[in-house]
Amino acid sequence: MKINPADLHQVDVLKEAPLEDLKLIVEKSILRSVEEDSFFFFQGDPAKYAYILVTGRVKLVQSNPAGQQVNLRTIKEWELFAALGAVRPDATYPVTAQALESSSALVIESKLLRDMMQTRPYLNIGLMQLMTGYIQEMQNRYRELATEKVERRLALTILRLASQIGIKSQGQIELPLSQQDIAEAAGSTIFTVSRTLSEWEKRGLIETGRGRIVMRNPHGLVKIAEGIESS
Repeated sequence: MKINPADLHQVDVLKEAPLEDLKLIVEKSILRSVEEDSFFFFQGDPAKYAYILVTGRVKLVQSNPAGQQVNLRTIKEWELFAALGAVRPDATYPVTAQALESSSALVIESKLLRDMMQTRPYLNIGLMQLMTGYIQEMQNRYRELATEKVERRLALTILRLASQIGIKSQGQIELPLSQQDIAEAAGSTIFTVSRTLSEWEKRGLIETGRGRIVMRNPHGLVKIAEGIESS
């Protein structure tokens, strides 16, 4: 598979980049492919590389010493992730990147991005906006965990994931995620998620299947997320 440098304009951080810079990034990088459930990197590894997802989907999960996992974010195609090393040379990855399906990513040396940042203001601004967005999202999720009931938190999680990787079709939105993926993202148990989704399915809000959730009535989930309607 050959990467067209112009395709990198789809990456938010690089949308203002001149074509010469995009050609440099492609020339100095490699394309790496992994199979479903395989890993691009592990939590605690040195952050020597940044990644741009070209095909597939990847989840960023964080584990505690007991092995419990939280899905912090799901990455879609043409999204930059794991760029900590571009900002801090001694950084380690705070998450593990696991493919939800067969995926490929452009692997960029963090040092290359650091060197480019010295003379490319657009790159500094783009990375700052990316990091700020992550911080705001984490603050919102912390507030949800601390203050919201599980049903409302689950609705907020599904809506957030739908905005990130949802597939829209005929007024419905499909999430290609399992109930375990949803539980990790919501900071809940698979039992609670399964019970709640089953109740929502009976009410016609969603439809569940193997490795997917279809939002049949997105507005109904918005009402639960906003606390207008109880689940």
